[in-house]
Amino acid sequence: MGKSTWACWNGVLSTAVLYGSLALFTSILHNVFLLYYVETFVSIYKIDKVSFWVGETIFLIWNSLNDPLFGWLSDRSFLSCPQSGSHITSPEVVLKRLNALSTSGPLFALSFLAFWVAWAQPGLQFLLCLCLYDGFLTMVDLHHSALLADLAVSATARTRLNFYCSVFSAIGSFSVFMSYGFWDKENFYSFRLFCVTLAAFSILGFFFVSRKLQLRFKKEILPKQDEAFALKELSVGNAPFTHSEKPVTIGQYLKQLSKHKNFMWFVSMNLIQVFHCHFNSNFFPLFLEHLLSDNISASTGSILLGISFIAPHLNNLYFLTLCQRYGVYQVIQWLFLLKLGLGVVILLAGADHIYLLCIFIASNRVFTEGTCKLLKLVVSDLVDEDFVVNQRQQAASALLFGMVALLTKPGQTFAPLIGTWLLCVYTGYDVFERKPVRDPVLASDISSGSGTPPLRLGCFYMLVFVPITCALLQLAAWSRFTLHGRKLQAIKTLRQGTQHGHLVGVKAI
Repeated sequence: MGKSTWACWNGVLSTAVLYGSLALFTSILHNVFLLYYVETFVSIYKIDKVSFWVGETIFLIWNSLNDPLFGWLSDRSFLSCPQSGSHITSPEVVLKRLNALSTSGPLFALSFLAFWVAWAQPGLQFLLCLCLYDGFLTMVDLHHSALLADLAVSATARTRLNFYCSVFSAIGSFSVFMSYGFWDKENFYSFRLFCVTLAAFSILGFFFVSRKLQLRFKKEILPKQDEAFALKELSVGNAPFTHSEKPVTIGQYLKQLSKHKNFMWFVSMNLIQVFHCHFNSNFFPLFLEHLLSDNISASTGSILLGISFIAPHLNNLYFLTLCQRYGVYQVIQWLFLLKLGLGVVILLAGADHIYLLCIFIASNRVFTEGTCKLLKLVVSDLVDEDFVVNQRQQAASALLFGMVALLTKPGQTFAPLIGTWLLCVYTGYDVFERKPVRDPVLASDISSGSGTPPLRLGCFYMLVFVPITCALLQLAAWSRFTLHGRKLQAIKTLRQGTQHGHLVGVKAI
């Protein structure tokens, strides 16, 4: 009975489910971090403006550099050792990534706790907490994302892995619902206990799931089948054999990447996407407070907040079905057009339609975050193209994800800096002082018009013009991206090894 129960439970916990569940242990912490870290340091710890800007600037540098650094440390052996296996993924690659997750995951959860207790001067704590947290988050995200490219090549297999990531990320977003009940700037003790509980759950989850995947790989798959069958269970197909005899240096890799046009157009688009996602997260409470607080109840605000974090993951389940039918490229393009259309509609409607504002504030975040959830599939396709075009022995998936982050993560820092600057310049409202620092630029015009408060109108224009501008720039960049349709299928066919032609022919695709 015990064995049959264990076998049943073991069957339920498939590799895809276990892989997806790792997203749960990250999302329950990261959503809370995104929503409250700025408010905590500004309103509770009373950080000054100079320290905030200095901290964000240094964080910008660290945030950009740690991704390629950790990616290179992870994948340099694959690029530098010509004797490494010629298959898409080897047991050593998968086990190495899982072992890294089993250690960096719990450390990431512990670094999350450092934000919610004042243990140093606010400016110093702000800098150290951001850098420590992002360092461990980077290690977790890099290895988890790289596994998406290592475990599967076909669009169907990767979509299935991403499907479970979305399911568990949606479950993890319920921490936002719960956090609203514990958040109290006047009494921070309950919120601290809430964060400790989340961190403890995350630590146990990372340790259990990563170890479970390691044991499954070692004891249940490899001993029973030869390596080819094991790779068939965990990944799809085999890579073409390559015969490079010289190790690839970081300089050569960067030179190769600089010639990768699809990579460059993708990071141009993704930089704007990262900025927009974090802009929405950082200023969501501000929009609620100054655009809706006088017209909706606290419970309605809580629901809007929760929906904006949970709906992107649930929506992504539908987007993934569309991706299977129409392709990732087309779905992302539709989402950009939808973002542009919604922005124009709400701009024409104005700031006085409260229900339209509620719908737009929530949907703006839902569709923007939904786009972000699909981008890992695009990066995985870029891993395939890099592998084939440069005739690599082993796909450098973590390094490519790291290089994408190097060029796009600055958007995460630009979001609060540009947002607070725009608000101050346009309305005269300084979030650090919680009061006007001068007469707003448009105060005289507004006072002679409808009488709308300058701060409220400024928030409205920020809410509308940011997505419109982002959508226009992204559509321009995305139109130059060519890794879709027939070209993408040809790349995947070559990587899977179903064609036996020489790799030099790929340049004609």
